Amino acid sequence: MSLIENYIPITQAKTRLLDMVRSLDKSNTIAITKNGVPEAVLLSMETYEGLIETIDVLSDSHALAALNASAADVKAGRIVDENEVFGAL
Repeated sequence: MSLIENYIPITQAKTRLLDMVRSLDKSNTIAITKNGVPEAVLLSMETYEGLIETIDVLSDSHALAALNASAADVKAGRIVDENEVFGAL
């Protein structure tokens, strides 16, 4: 995820909200400032959903353990070729 590149004062955000929403994509985030201090963030729905999903996975100890075990298997070379997997079906 990229750092915030766009900062916009809240007074401008009020008048430019539609344009700001249209400009959002998964790689940009807009900080809305009040008196020069970032107070809120505008980000795409895709980015928001990705953040929520990441939080869910990181807060699920079983899912995190499975991911860590998978990473250890890959690092140790304990992987199976797709032909072996789908050939067995």
